[in-house]
Amino acid sequence: MKMKGRSIFTYDVYAPTTVTTMLRPRRQEGQSIIMEGFNIEPSVPFTEYTDLYGNPCQRTILPVGKVTITTEVQAQVNPTKPIPDPAPAYVLVGDLPDDVMHYILPSRYCQSDLHEINMLAMEIAGNLTPGYAQVEAIRTWIHQNIKYQYGVTNASTTALDVARNRIGVCRDFTHLAIALCRNLCIPTRMTVGYLDRLEVMDLHAWFEVYIGGEWFTFDAVQEKTDGYRIEIAHGRDAADVAMVTQYGNATLQSLHVEAELLEPEPAQ
Repeated sequence: MKMKGRSIFTYDVYAPTTVTTMLRPRRQEGQSIIMEGFNIEPSVPFTEYTDLYGNPCQRTILPVGKVTITTEVQAQVNPTKPIPDPAPAYVLVGDLPDDVMHYILPSRYCQSDLHEINMLAMEIAGNLTPGYAQVEAIRTWIHQNIKYQYGVTNASTTALDVARNRIGVCRDFTHLAIALCRNLCIPTRMTVGYLDRLEVMDLHAWFEVYIGGEWFTFDAVQEKTDGYRIEIAHGRDAADVAMVTQYGNATLQSLHVEAELLEPEPAQ
């Protein structure tokens, strides 16, 4: 399926400001990039590098004045990978690949080692078969018990805050899911990108878990995990996948996001 994504960041820059961005799509299995564009207006030179998680990153200095950063992508993508039957098995910690181990550790926004997180994880999924059943129970519980609302959380909101206040947006839903899954020793990472079916279009966050020897997608915002996605980046939590990180005096004035399929979905 061909899918298109587009985002436009508009800034007021009051002093030359160094930024790093994570706005170009990953090239990986299941996601073939047909076309992409990355443009800064007014034009400034930028460099590119790949971070520790394999995410393509950009780095530049924004000039004083109004600055827009526009990124576009067209990709051939598969629908969200369904969970096979029988469900993939839980992988014992001792059998995890080395490059997966850090996804069971606590991180800045996902305090999976806290007693309060442990108590909630056990309440939701403690009696279930380790692995997929626990993850889906956590995803469903968050969808049903956390209220989706803009403007009530911010860049410092953690999984523990969400567990207590039970309100937030996709980033917050994802952080809580990650913390709960990691508490049960299930490797879990945060993924950001475009999703074709959002009520309010925005850049989206979801989570992926390592079960049965591979990564599977789960989305606590949705009633059921489905749809087409273009992945931009993944990491331990929002600290690793920030779309724009600035080191200076600039204010984001607006963000416009588009995501759509370029051909009709197959009949069910």
